[in-house]
Amino acid sequence: MIILVIYIALFAASAAIVTFLMRNRKPKDFTALKTVTFGDESAVRPNRWASVISVVVLFLIWGAFTGSALVPIHMPGPFEGETGFTYTARNAAGDTDDAQVRILVHPVGESVEDPTVDPGDGFALNDVDTVGSYRSKLIQVQRNDVGGEDDGYAVVAINGEEIAPGVTVGLDDGRVTMSDRGSLNFVPEPGLQMQPLYLPSPERVVQAVVDVWTDGFRNFTLIEHLGWSLIRVLGGFVLGALVGIPLGYAMGLSNWFRGWFDPIVEFMRPVPPLALIPLIIIWFGIDETGKIVLLFLAALWIMAIGARAGVSGVNITKIHAAYSLGASKTQILRHVIIPNSLPEIFTAARVAMGVCWGTVVAAELVAANVGAGMMITAASKFQQTYIVVMGIILIGIIGFLIDILMRKAENWLVPWKGRS
Repeated sequence: MIILVIYIALFAASAAIVTFLMRNRKPKDFTALKTVTFGDESAVRPNRWASVISVVVLFLIWGAFTGSALVPIHMPGPFEGETGFTYTARNAAGDTDDAQVRILVHPVGESVEDPTVDPGDGFALNDVDTVGSYRSKLIQVQRNDVGGEDDGYAVVAINGEEIAPGVTVGLDDGRVTMSDRGSLNFVPEPGLQMQPLYLPSPERVVQAVVDVWTDGFRNFTLIEHLGWSLIRVLGGFVLGALVGIPLGYAMGLSNWFRGWFDPIVEFMRPVPPLALIPLIIIWFGIDETGKIVLLFLAALWIMAIGARAGVSGVNITKIHAAYSLGASKTQILRHVIIPNSLPEIFTAARVAMGVCWGTVVAAELVAANVGAGMMITAASKFQQTYIVVMGIILIGIIGFLIDILMRKAENWLVPWKGRS
């Protein structure tokens, strides 16, 4: 929730500042001079400053909440150092006595020695312990106290505040909760930073890229992992396009094809590819065929619906004009329907490519020993979150670059998009 509030605040502040600075800026093209009606998509261009600031803001938030040395501002981190509390114990005779517990909170994985403390007088004796940051420790003070194992012994207060089983007492550097058995569970203050197990810092992810690039992961280099994933995605996408586009054209041009295939397409479209994995394994085995088939099915229905929508969206006046000029059905298909349906097909292709990249992780669960999805899955089993984040970022970057190439191809091949 805190991250969301910060993100929204930075978004609003950035939008206000950029809008103010660019208010008197001269337009570079005629599109910017248009008298825009709300909803006129042709006049809406992505603001490059907004794109740059968006990436910078995400990076700053990531670094601030992971304690990265690459950003100047950090959220409060976990408490580390020596702390403690005073507890009040009551023995079987009904007498009470106070003692202190000193606790050394240290970074996880660091070997430390227990701090020294004078046991003190009385039946409640001072105690010491250590605990890693972001962790908790069950402190059984009764084992150290005289008569702590006797019936009737109990800890009744922490820092003068009454405590009972299930009750939590807040401290300056953490909190203490009494368990059902009377032990004290100490949790140091976690701060607002994310644990490395949940989200590693940017420099740790960069180091993971260097390590996997130089030493590999599971006997394969980083290029081999990404390359195999890219080959599978492109293979499944191309097959899906080769089958889906003609199928979509047929459904858009023929009542019979539309009636025959529409139930199949509409039934399979909402079925997630993950649900098909058991059948894919049974039907096609665990080799590359199964992975390609799964990605093919992920792209097929999207491409078919895109081609069908492209045919249905052709302006009927253009078809009537072609007929009036004596064009045949083949000429209308070639010179009217296909060119006017290409924008919808390119849009569907971009969506299908994104779905294929999202499905490749599931596809590589089918007994793959190489691939970005396999790398992510294997790393997650050993809690190597830095490799998981690295794989996600690399998949996103490659997918984004492919989308840019597809946009450039669309601008080059379909320059008439958006025109009547």
